[in-house]
Amino acid sequence: MVGASGNVGTSLLGALAGERSVRSVLGVARRVPSQPPGNAEWAAADIGSDELVPHFRGADVVVHLGWLFQPTRDPITTWRENAVGSRRVFRAVADAGVPALVHASSVGAYSPGPASDEPVDENWPTDGWPTASYSREKAYVERALDSFEREYPDRRVVRLRPAFIFKRGAATAQRRLFAGPFLPNRLVRPGLVPVVPHVPGLRFQAVHTDDIAEAYRLAIVGSVRGAFNIAASPVIDTELLAELLDARPVRTPSVAVRAALATAWRLRLTPASPWLYDLARHLPLMNVSRARAELGWTPRHSATDAIREFLAGLRTGQGLDTPPLDPATSGPLRSREITTGVGKKP
Repeated sequence: MVGASGNVGTSLLGALAGERSVRSVLGVARRVPSQPPGNAEWAAADIGSDELVPHFRGADVVVHLGWLFQPTRDPITTWRENAVGSRRVFRAVADAGVPALVHASSVGAYSPGPASDEPVDENWPTDGWPTASYSREKAYVERALDSFEREYPDRRVVRLRPAFIFKRGAATAQRRLFAGPFLPNRLVRPGLVPVVPHVPGLRFQAVHTDDIAEAYRLAIVGSVRGAFNIAASPVIDTELLAELLDARPVRTPSVAVRAALATAWRLRLTPASPWLYDLARHLPLMNVSRARAELGWTPRHSATDAIREFLAGLRTGQGLDTPPLDPATSGPLRSREITTGVGKKP
């Protein structure tokens, strides 16, 4: 499992621990945990530069979860790790003779949805949103996987395209990646935020990490092929977010929200670029009926449950004992986030 120490990987290790058909799991990460969870073994490797075939040889399935979100201000580094690194993973799968590949795509790979806002199925174009590097990279990797499938039709390939993924143990890491060091944890307590900008048309889907881990487990042990949208109900909009925070939604022009985000980006107050906001505004809604019918997947948590758990974890600074999720990675008083440059630390 490539990228086993992150948000999804840690939950997937738990899901596989109880799977009788899985004899062993090798977690591959740039920085391995000091205490391997469960019966997993670990290997340190960077998919952008290190040899991967020895780690994959003899495997029945390779799960590719690895993705570098930062440094957000250095797209060359993220392109080399995510786009080029994913191609290296696929090549190593081929060279090692692994019969199955399960890849972590994303709703962010999709082109903007139809004007009717009708949920799209897995046949919707995956050309991404060109100004957001995350979307460009996810779309590029979709094309790389298309080429892999044409070249190796005997390999079973599954790509999961999840919505936004949340759990309590990833809250600090996600705050670090997207909000930055200057967001007070206490501020997200219900009732402390008086108002939330209500941007008409801004909405997204979400899923609990444990539920997406179950989808990966089903893809690993099953015989399915192809792409699967993964999301829970309901659709989250700014009015629902205001309700979760016990705040009053205030109708706000999208251009004003984007201007505020762009200013914070220019002042290096946040690692999330305004182009991510552009991507969020253009994401389609996903139809998940194929995952239910063919993968046999049903979420145990609602989208609001996932958001509530994330907010609770954010308020208390929750994390897990792996390098990407460990709150100690931020340093005392988040000093390491600040001194290394907001949005620069990979």
